[in-house]
Amino acid sequence: MAAFAPVVIKDAADVDVTFSPRNLEGGIATFVNSNGVPVGDKKITLTMGRPNANGRRKVSFKLALPVVQDVVVSGVSKPTVVRSIFVDMTWQWEATSTPAERADSHAFAYKLLADAVALRAIDFTEGPW
Repeated sequence: MAAFAPVVIKDAADVDVTFSPRNLEGGIATFVNSNGVPVGDKKITLTMGRPNANGRRKVSFKLALPVVQDVVVSGVSKPTVVRSIFVDMTWQWEATSTPAERADSHAFAYKLLADAVALRAIDFTEGPW
């Protein structure tokens, strides 16, 4: 079993961003990168589903990246979420899948995100057509 430990991911500028364990409840692990203002917390959630009736398993990662700005209302400045980006990655596999097959799915997904088509679609909102 994996430890409920910090997750460190490099951002687009190649800077480490640490998501610290926050909560483990109801089969959902939450990791948070916080600057001390909870409204602006960046979050990763990991859900590991139990096998369904057909033996299929499901693992989901969700990432929430709010953008916070100070907004002045009646002379009072308060941090406010002005927009967010959400990412949802889900793997599903049959009970008969092998560790090598699951490792391939992870490698393909990881490398897909580094591919020029994915990069242009995500970073620059350009389709391949």
